[in-house]
Amino acid sequence: MSPPKPSPAAPGPFEGWREGFWRRVLATSEPSRKRRYMAATFGLVAVIGVADYLTGFELSLLVFYFLPVCLAVASVGWRFGAVTAVLSVATWLVGDILAGARFANPFVPGWNALIALGTYLIVVWLLASVIALHREMEERVRQRTAALTEEISERVRLEKVVLEITERERRAIGHDLHDGLSQHLTGTALVAQALGAKLAARSAAEAPEVDKVVALIEQGIEQTRSLAKGLLLAEIERDGLVTALEDLAATVRAQHRVDCEFLCKAVVRLSESGTATHIYRIAEEATRNAVRHGRARRVCLELSTDAAGILLAVRDDGGGIPPPGNRGQGLGLRIMAHRAAIIGASFAIHAQAQGGTAVECRLPQPESEHD
Repeated sequence: MSPPKPSPAAPGPFEGWREGFWRRVLATSEPSRKRRYMAATFGLVAVIGVADYLTGFELSLLVFYFLPVCLAVASVGWRFGAVTAVLSVATWLVGDILAGARFANPFVPGWNALIALGTYLIVVWLLASVIALHREMEERVRQRTAALTEEISERVRLEKVVLEITERERRAIGHDLHDGLSQHLTGTALVAQALGAKLAARSAAEAPEVDKVVALIEQGIEQTRSLAKGLLLAEIERDGLVTALEDLAATVRAQHRVDCEFLCKAVVRLSESGTATHIYRIAEEATRNAVRHGRARRVCLELSTDAAGILLAVRDDGGGIPPPGNRGQGLGLRIMAHRAAIIGASFAIHAQAQGGTAVECRLPQPESEHD
C-alpha cells in the first residue's frame, strides 16, 4: 500500500500576487510586451534626460544612459538598442545645451557625441552577442535534452522488447522440450523396456544392461520435464515466490550437480504477482550465471525481509567477476537490472571478500508486506 501523499503547503502571502503577475505576463502577446518595453525605455531616457538637465552641464550623467540602452537590447533587440543609443546621446547633448553649456568650437560637442555614441554601440553589439549566444546555448541544450529523452525512451522500449522476446523464446523452447524431446524419450524408454522384457524372457545376459539404459532414459525424461517446467513458468502468484525459489534450487541441484540451497526466515508476501515473477527471473538468471560462467560449486539463494523491504541475495563461491572497469555489460546483467527497475527495486552485483559473486536485489518496503 503506497504511503499517503503529503498535502500541499499553504501559499505564502505573496504567492497569489506573484502567480497572478506571471500569469498576466505570459498571457500578454509578444507585440504587446515589446510595446510596453519600448515605452518603458523611452520613459527611462526621458527621466535621465530631465535629471541631466537639472544637474547642469558640468555634472555628466552619460553613464546612466546605459540602463535604457541595455533594456532596449535585452527586451526588443539590437536595432532598437541602437535607436535608443542615438536617442540617449541626443537627449544628453540637448540637455547640456539647454542647461547653458557653451563650446568655443562647434566640433567639440559633435566629437563628444560621436565618442559617447560609439561607446553605446559597442555595448549594444556586445550585449546582443551575449544574448544571441545564450539563446543558441539554450536551443542546443533543449535539442540535446529532447534527443537524450528520445534515446532513453527508445532504450526502455528496446529493453521491454528484449524481455518479451526472451519470454517468448523461453516458452517456445519449453514447448519443444515438453512436447517434442520429452515425448521422444518416453517412446524410446518404452521401446527399451519392451526390448528388456524380451531379453529377460530369453534369460539373455544383456537384459540388466538394457534396464540401465531404461533408467538413464527416464532420468533424461525427468531432466527434460524439469527444464520445460522452468521455461514454461507462468506468472507466479504473489504468495508463491518462496515455493518457486525452492523449486529453482532443487532444479539447479538436480541438473548441474551443484550444492544449491534456499534460505528464507520470514513469510514474504508481495503486492502483485508481476513483482514475484520478476524477482524469480532475477534469481534464475543470477543462479545460471553463477553455475555457467562462475563455475560455482555452491550457490545460496536467500530471501529476507527487514525495515527497508525485501532483499533477494544470490551468493556463490565461483570465480568472481572482473573489476567494474574491465567488466562487460552483458545482456543478462542488463536484463536483471531492467527487471529490478521495472518493479522499483535496486540492483547491485559485486565480488565477495572471501571469493565468488553476490547479486542483490532490494525491493522497498511500500511494495511488500511481510510477517
